[in-house]
Amino acid sequence: MSEPQDKIKRFDSQQVRTEPRFFADVAQILQTGRSKAYRAVNTAMIQTYWQLGQRIVEEEQQGEARAVYGQDLMSKLSRYLGEHFGQGFSVANLKNFRQFYLTFPSFDEFATHCVANIAWSHVRLIMRLDSTAERHYYLQEASSQNWSSRLLERHIKSGYYRRVLAHQSPLNNLLQPSASPFTKDPYVLEFLGLPENLSGKENRLEQSLINHLQQFLLELGKGFSFVAQQMRISTETSHFYVDLVFYNYLLKCFVVIDLKTEKLTHQDIGQMDMYVRMFDDLKRGDGDNPTLGIILCADKDETLVHYSVLSESQQLFASKYQTLLPTEEELAAMLEKETVKRMGNAEDNATGGEA
Repeated sequence: MSEPQDKIKRFDSQQVRTEPRFFADVAQILQTGRSKAYRAVNTAMIQTYWQLGQRIVEEEQQGEARAVYGQDLMSKLSRYLGEHFGQGFSVANLKNFRQFYLTFPSFDEFATHCVANIAWSHVRLIMRLDSTAERHYYLQEASSQNWSSRLLERHIKSGYYRRVLAHQSPLNNLLQPSASPFTKDPYVLEFLGLPENLSGKENRLEQSLINHLQQFLLELGKGFSFVAQQMRISTETSHFYVDLVFYNYLLKCFVVIDLKTEKLTHQDIGQMDMYVRMFDDLKRGDGDNPTLGIILCADKDETLVHYSVLSESQQLFASKYQTLLPTEEELAAMLEKETVKRMGNAEDNATGGEA
């Protein structure tokens, strides 16, 4: 083979090796640029909608016949904007802009919740919530976790925020101010498509969770990664099998989950306590924090929880699960439970202060 031909072949070979990396670099640059442009445009549009809402409210507040004038104004404005800017300015949308401004009178306050990943579809869902704290929570979480509007809607319908509040624990508090939950009560598993009564069918529940692992991880919360199903932990004389094992990279510890399709018992608590102790001895690595255990059960007696090791342990937790989305009554009960708990804590603190 002649030297020029050899050089040509070497050049072709080098080009084949470098082209994929070059293509990938160019694609990454374009993707990054488009993402920045989308976020900039998205933020600008949301601010524009807020300003439209502000201007509408200011105009409506003129005169005493405010309600009638406002409705007529909205219809005329909708027609005018439709003629000049096309679709997207129906009376319903204009009312949404107005509601946006009324819900968040200060855009600077709204923008403090890191709204770079928030789209208008997110805002429409969040601004309909009555609680200011709940709105702020979903704004922050939807943005930081890059939730889709569908996932946000699912979390709102399942009472995600209220379930976190109703089951506050020291570990939940460690993850503030992001309000990222470690445990909640109950866990809502409607995505499994299972019947409400799973008594005696723990294997079916377990396999369904594995089949819907992505949704289950989202329900568990931040920082969870799946490790194993039916992990064996062995002593010199016995073998034990833990239903589900996860690792939480935020808390830097293993999380073991035991599934119970019946009501929580003393035996269940004792078994989980043993699992956690064994896991700490046999599986916990250097730099890992103590193992945490969650008993996911169909029901539980709060008196049993109060007088068991669960009430004092920093490593053991018991939560109910349900396979249907909570009703409005159940969501209200969660909020009431949280309110009563906060009032009780305030009274205890006041009593302690007087003492």
